Amino acid sequence: MAEKKTAALQYKGHPLRRKDNLIYFGSMADKYIIMLQILDTKKIKDLDVATRVSVQLQLTDPDLKSRDRVVKKSEKESLYAAMDVASVWLDRALATR
Repeated sequence: MAEKKTAALQYKGHPLRRKDNLIYFGSMADKYIIMLQILDTKKIKDLDVATRVSVQLQLTDPDLKSRDRVVKKSEKESLYAAMDVASVWLDRALATR
């Protein structure tokens, strides 16, 4: 059976990966990555919409403890606002190489 290879989802030139309520934005090959965690949702018709999202700029260094990886963090009231902040943080962090 032939496997179909799909293109990875991207936002503003960086890859997106989702696992349950966690969204990883950026590449693990880079120095920084963004972790978005959906904390609260509300039902609008048949769709769950994020109402509280945690945003963390993290180092990708595997030798650091998870709490030491966090460089910046914030909370936003929508996924759109969280992605907007995440995009700016990631671009700025990766530009300071």
